[in-house]
Amino acid sequence: MELMRWREEPVEELSPSIGRQVVTTGNMTVARILLGKGAEVPSHEHANEQVATILEGSLRFVVGGEEFVASAGESVVIPPNVPHAVEALEESVVLDVFSPPREDWARGDDAYLRG
Repeated sequence: MELMRWREEPVEELSPSIGRQVVTTGNMTVARILLGKGAEVPSHEHANEQVATILEGSLRFVVGGEEFVASAGESVVIPPNVPHAVEALEESVVLDVFSPPREDWARGDDAYLRG
């Protein structure tokens, strides 16, 4: 058993408006994503199933061509291999759960998030 305290974990700065904290196990990746107002995650897709739970703020999602807004207390389920993009409408915190683990992130192959 391992106890993790998000408030004690370093934040990896991916860009001036996006930060990330990550825990990976044998079966999943859990990421706490910090987004400044106006931050954008460009359209991308991956083989992982994803559940994005908005803890604070609100985000505009485009998932498989469908656009909608999700706010604190709501979750978005994104199937594998479906293109999706996000824009932070206000300062936001999202808890993303991926299965299987994000091997691309472990390899450092996440250029779409950086810059």
